Amino acid sequence: MSAIITLSLLAILVLYLGLFKARRALLPVSLLGLVATVVLYGVQWGKTAEPLYSGMVLFDHFAVVFSVVCVILTILVLLLSKDYFDKSSPHVAEYYALLLFSLTGAVLVVSFHNLAMLFIGIEIMSVALYILAGIRKKDFASNEAALKYFLMGAYSTGFLLFGIALLYGASGSFDLAAIKEYVVSNPQGISPLFYAGILLLIVSLAFKLGAAPFHFWTPDVYDGSPILITIFMATVVKTAAIAGFLRLFYFCFIPLQDFWVPVLLVMTIITLFVGNLTAIVQQSVKRMLAYSSISHAGYLLFAIVAIGATSANSVLFYVTAYSLSTIIGFGSLILVKRATGSEHFEAFNGLAKKNPYLSLAIAIAMLSLAGIPLTAGFVGKFMMFSGVLADYQVLLVVLAVINAAMGIFYYFRVIVAMYFKPLDRDAIVVSGPYRVVFFLAALITLLLGVYPAWLTGLI
Repeated sequence: MSAIITLSLLAILVLYLGLFKARRALLPVSLLGLVATVVLYGVQWGKTAEPLYSGMVLFDHFAVVFSVVCVILTILVLLLSKDYFDKSSPHVAEYYALLLFSLTGAVLVVSFHNLAMLFIGIEIMSVALYILAGIRKKDFASNEAALKYFLMGAYSTGFLLFGIALLYGASGSFDLAAIKEYVVSNPQGISPLFYAGILLLIVSLAFKLGAAPFHFWTPDVYDGSPILITIFMATVVKTAAIAGFLRLFYFCFIPLQDFWVPVLLVMTIITLFVGNLTAIVQQSVKRMLAYSSISHAGYLLFAIVAIGATSANSVLFYVTAYSLSTIIGFGSLILVKRATGSEHFEAFNGLAKKNPYLSLAIAIAMLSLAGIPLTAGFVGKFMMFSGVLADYQVLLVVLAVINAAMGIFYYFRVIVAMYFKPLDRDAIVVSGPYRVVFFLAALITLLLGVYPAWLTGLI
């Protein structure tokens, strides 16, 4: 509870700092507040989880771990923001405040214990991002991204509310414990409205996750938004979406697996092929990473298709590995675009000759995203595949391996451009905060690839 209050007050404080023209204090205060939030979660670790706010939220180990991941990812994103927002607008406090409000919504999504709180969390997280996607008012692509995100998000909210209403009509409660009791106590008498509600929730949550066939917003929104906002959407938002998805289905709907698993199985296969096939043909690194994020949504759905006691740890490891590599990938794109004015693969040509350490970090990120051994991405994919094999979904694993091979092709295009193409420009200037973020993200990616046990036993 104290962590949510801290994040909310922090966002308001940042707005007041902007009002009083204290621009230099925005980033330090934001980072200090986020570190304090992590400390508050650490104090709460190990204590008995009790529902708060009349049972609306529950800070169990699951909620605490995923909340800390979201906060740490936001810290890394904000470190990349130094001087970034200054080039876009003289009013930068709004950027920081909206990101913090969105983070608050993400924390609510991973810790909800009531469907009403799930809705509130998703809306707080999303509304701030609708604004941030279109924050560059004179940029047509940014305006297009915001409009598409808002319209599709509004439809998604409609599905979410309709699904919640149907679940309430059948079970008589928004509380997850009461819904679970309804499912367990009526094995043969589940209302058809309840099944319809589950399908509508799948549609809405798949939209937030960026899973096909509800992925159409993803490439254009990721491409049109400012790169820093894209990083936040691809990491923090995706982490919150899959954590909320898993929390709801693991807690309430496991007894009804025979109904919804086939639906998610088909959705997962479509997501893998749509994401990888479209990523292969892209000429822009930004759009390639956007389409590849769709394929990673498919891998994350493995944990729900084969839902069980190990699903939470598998999801935690995978989103951590994916998010760290994505931060390096998009963060390096900020530097390359700033130096060359281009987001295409050719903009990375010869980068290793003048920026060897930056190129090494990018290479580690691409290898991890591709699932190459000795990186966290490989361990994450292995955990997902193992869970599905244990559930006897052999066909899904075979199709996933084929898709992983496709991913190697387009991720290695970046590595080939950096190390085997001629150089036609000067070295790129990498500032201190970028060095820190890239070093930490690359180091953790390698350490988790060698010692995954550091993370796999937290939930």
